Amino acid sequence: MNESQKKQIIVVGGVAGGASFAARMRRLDESAHITMYEKGSFISFANCGLPYHIGKTIKKRKKLLLQTPESFNSRYNVDVKVNTEVISVNTSESTVTVRENDQCETKAYDYLMLAPGCKPINPPIEGFNIPQVYTLRTINDMDHIKKAAKNKAAKCVAVIGGGFIGLEVAENLRDRGLDVMLIELADQVFIPADKEMARILHQHLKEKGIKLYLNNGACNCEKLKNNQLSLSLNSGASLNCDFIVMAVGVSPDTQFLNDSGISLNPRGAIITDNQMRTNIPNVYAAGDAVEVTEFVTNEKAQIPLAGPANRQGRIAADNIAGIDTSYKNTQGTAICKLFDLTAAVTGLNEKTAKRLNIEFNKSYTHSANHAGYYPGASTMAVKLLFSPTIGKLLGAQVIGKEGVDKRIDVFSTAIRQGLTIDDLTELELAYAPPYGSAKDAVNMAGFVAQNILDKLVVPFYVEDLPDINDTQQILLDVRTKKEIKKGMLQGALHIPIDDLRERLGELDDQKEIMVYCQVGMRGYLACRILTQNGFRCRNLSGGYTTYLQYEPV
Repeated sequence: MNESQKKQIIVVGGVAGGASFAARMRRLDESAHITMYEKGSFISFANCGLPYHIGKTIKKRKKLLLQTPESFNSRYNVDVKVNTEVISVNTSESTVTVRENDQCETKAYDYLMLAPGCKPINPPIEGFNIPQVYTLRTINDMDHIKKAAKNKAAKCVAVIGGGFIGLEVAENLRDRGLDVMLIELADQVFIPADKEMARILHQHLKEKGIKLYLNNGACNCEKLKNNQLSLSLNSGASLNCDFIVMAVGVSPDTQFLNDSGISLNPRGAIITDNQMRTNIPNVYAAGDAVEVTEFVTNEKAQIPLAGPANRQGRIAADNIAGIDTSYKNTQGTAICKLFDLTAAVTGLNEKTAKRLNIEFNKSYTHSANHAGYYPGASTMAVKLLFSPTIGKLLGAQVIGKEGVDKRIDVFSTAIRQGLTIDDLTELELAYAPPYGSAKDAVNMAGFVAQNILDKLVVPFYVEDLPDINDTQQILLDVRTKKEIKKGMLQGALHIPIDDLRERLGELDDQKEIMVYCQVGMRGYLACRILTQNGFRCRNLSGGYTTYLQYEPV
């Protein structure tokens, strides 16, 4: 077969979605001519690892370069063109216009794969066009930030944005010994989690020396005579720093498609069907620049994650090769390391459920990552959202020091398979003292939610505390004397759980008893005692520990 007879496949973008597509396409079709255009200098690099090279955790830069153009071509016979930008697409002619070294050329295709990814959002803030303001998307960006951090004169950095990149950059620059100011426009970092869970991270950031500015946005930047920057915030505060890293979010890098006839949503994300096909039959798309359907809500969204990007690239290649494969939507399962803590989410969070008027129940648990008697056990905070009718698991959030990744993956799998709270209680998970407990944290979360669903206990939540009326209700603390010395809820009556049966006479059975303990377990036991003795009662989900998450830090 001569070159003109080969199937001509052009790939735009050479990182996660584009590279996975090209590799899969070659495995399925040895004869096709595949050309990959990447406007940056590198392909198939580990962009999720960039912050960790800045922080010297990943010491060798070359570890991030998973493939070079030469190695990719050698293994997959793909013609890789770096520093070459596709500037327009003509779908009626099935051609693209590419620019390399200021020279433009038109190339024809039989199939076009779009994987341009996202670009950092650069808000139009006065003074942010100076060299000391950086974003992080590419290897070159990483090199610039690392060079700025290595400068002996650099003592302080401002990181703007408390999402994944902002948190990871803040951690790694702090690990390098820099003073770090983290500025976030919202009232919390790590937006995929709910606010009370994110407050665990807020406290940890402050413990690690990060200066946290929430409900704040940058409005001006000015270069001072000593080469420092003066950053003005919406709150009126003025902060001095040596350089700035912008991490306020990303947007689809799709402006080159504006006149192509390829359908884009209002944010510029490429619209595809579940086979990753656009509205143009021979044009496919994958990765961060693609609009997806959220798995739990069926809402349209843009969720930039490496795992989905790789799967989408593979699915597009399958369908071009004649294998009927479809993408099964995106859950938004994500995890973030933050110093000694790990935060992870999957599925629906509470604020989204409320915004979309989705009915849910919720529960909080605080469980050890492994058997408490084995050295090194630490606590994980777990929040579940589940259907109030059949108990179908809708979402989960987990924060802790160790074991978070294991549990969020179990919850993610449960959501994907449509499992219920009852199913969580029955999961047989690997147990040995160094790794878990006989009743794993996942099982425990299931048990607590199951008790709510089965009406063995009625929960109340921290946000309900201001509504407690002492003429109709009694707030009861069932913890030990030692525990209450460290703090208790105002106005609470204290009866330790072990004394409760003998002291029921001290309680007014005409009032509802609002019970709490440290994490909710003894509160549940107290409610079972009270209910079976004729009292009306409710238990504070997650106990005093969850209450502390709501308290300002």
